[in-house]
Amino acid sequence: MAAILLALALAVLAWVFVVVDLLRRHRPAWHWYLSGYPVTACRVLWTWRKVALLNDLAITRRPPRGLVGDLIVKGDPLRPHAPRISFPRATRLGLTVAVRLHPGQTPAAFLQAAEALVHAWQVHAVRVTSPERGRVLLTATASDPLARPGLVSAPAALLSALIGALESGGAWVMDLRLVPHWLIAGATRSGKSTLLARLITQLAPQDVALVGIDCKGGMELGLFSGRLSALTTCRREAVAVLAALVIDMQDRMHACRAAGVRSIWELPDPLRPVPVVVIVDELAELYLSDGRRESRAEAEQCSTLLLRLAQLGAALGMHLVVAGQRVGSDLGPGVTALRAQLGGRICHRVNDPGTAEMTLGDLNKDAVAVAQSITAEEQGVAVCTGPDGGWSRARSHLTTTAEAMATAHQHAALTPALPAIDRALAALGGDQK
Repeated sequence: MAAILLALALAVLAWVFVVVDLLRRHRPAWHWYLSGYPVTACRVLWTWRKVALLNDLAITRRPPRGLVGDLIVKGDPLRPHAPRISFPRATRLGLTVAVRLHPGQTPAAFLQAAEALVHAWQVHAVRVTSPERGRVLLTATASDPLARPGLVSAPAALLSALIGALESGGAWVMDLRLVPHWLIAGATRSGKSTLLARLITQLAPQDVALVGIDCKGGMELGLFSGRLSALTTCRREAVAVLAALVIDMQDRMHACRAAGVRSIWELPDPLRPVPVVVIVDELAELYLSDGRRESRAEAEQCSTLLLRLAQLGAALGMHLVVAGQRVGSDLGPGVTALRAQLGGRICHRVNDPGTAEMTLGDLNKDAVAVAQSITAEEQGVAVCTGPDGGWSRARSHLTTTAEAMATAHQHAALTPALPAIDRALAALGGDQK
């Protein structure tokens, strides 16, 4: 009888291990709630005081003293006091702990102790934020949610693209109606081209005009030529196309003024012009000059035209998505001015700290440090900004070359004509002849 009970117990235990492993693989959130969270919460409560003492998060209250003649009589011995924390609250991918700061404490000490908290709690990462004065929120992530980002559904909307998954587990969406212009930085094989491919395949089924500027001979954006209203492969063509877009933008201004509205989105549907998304691959090719007068003039024209589109295009349905391996002030003063107009920022792994600083430094210094920590193995991982001014790690969904070309071919019939650009390129071709 005892042998039978032992066998049954072992069988049940084996099934428990199998179920736990299946949950861990296919339902990580369930696995976390049932087993990971209770263990980690106990670990947080058990180690908090020791971690606070070792990382200078505790304070020592001076005991009362009394003066008796020439002697100082002290009260209780010195005892460090760790900040008070709330009970760990479970989230879908981790937990959060609220900390009440001692008088005089700042969140800086907790930022420095974040790595120590990671090791003490045995989690993937700890994010430190301060939602209000005198309070710090520690957000622990149990495992890397970007290791295998699943497809997260998002509502389809005009000029909105589902790019990938956020570190929080939510959908990474680029909404050009909400944030009209974007800057994307990333070294070779960091995932920048994959992100652009994902963006184009998401916008291809929509009623938008896509204009590609790829001065590397069209090697990247040429894959989507069937769905692009225009594709330029050199800087001279880029100048002609950008100038035509600026003229078209001025026509849209006149139409809005005549209708008494302040944006094309307030126009009636029959009068509303098609929105245009200009995608620039490798910004440096538009700004670098070989020293010749003609080359310098073209670079200055590109800088001026891009800046005008960024400054005035949001309300007129003109949107910029600018990408580059290297983005720095050494490309010229126009780059810094353009950067200020590009509210959306995405930074993949970069080869120099200056590019990360140029992309994210004016928004959040912590985001710069996180972007610089992205390794070569984390292809597609980036630090992106959100519409609320915050930032998050994210990973774009993989879009293969075959998928991108098939999507462009499938929706080629939706490509709207842009007569102003066609006339500009035709005139340029006549000049070259």
